[in-house]
Amino acid sequence: MPLLFAHLMQTGFGGFYDGIAHLFLTPSDLLLVLGLALLAGQQGPQGGRLLLTLLPLSWWIGLAVGQLWGLDLTLALLSTVLFTSVGVLVALSLRLSVQVLAFTVAGSGLLFGLINGFTMPSASSGLPLDVLGVVSAVALLSVLISAQVAATRSTSFCIAVRVAGSWIAAAGMMSLGLLLKA
Repeated sequence: MPLLFAHLMQTGFGGFYDGIAHLFLTPSDLLLVLGLALLAGQQGPQGGRLLLTLLPLSWWIGLAVGQLWGLDLTLALLSTVLFTSVGVLVALSLRLSVQVLAFTVAGSGLLFGLINGFTMPSASSGLPLDVLGVVSAVALLSVLISAQVAATRSTSFCIAVRVAGSWIAAAGMMSLGLLLKA
């Protein structure tokens, strides 16, 4: 069983809330969304808009493909390396080109959506509410955080964002150590 990964939670409130809970109870997913939101916010308002457009859409596409294939594939090492790298980028506070940021956001959304899609059951008909819950939570969390980071000019807040990125990177390095030890 892979470390730091969870399957779809059953909250008892229905599929939509199960999807929301999945994002907040899966550390790798949550750290990726937090890291990407911080990174996009560091790029300014354009980065935030790009994140809001690409991340939920690519996550949704990945979820649909993952549910369609129905494979049991976690890609724990790759996903851990990805959110660790995003944390390092935030900690370094690098200015990325729009193309690099778009590729990072879309690739991350596709990969994590694909992994999530493997764990979620397909809806027999209509819109799968758990998918809608996950994508809504991803969109809401990413827009709130990236907008706050983009709007705040305080030096101490910028330092706090970089520290948060270093914590994401540290959590990723610890997870990588656990994965490689297992």
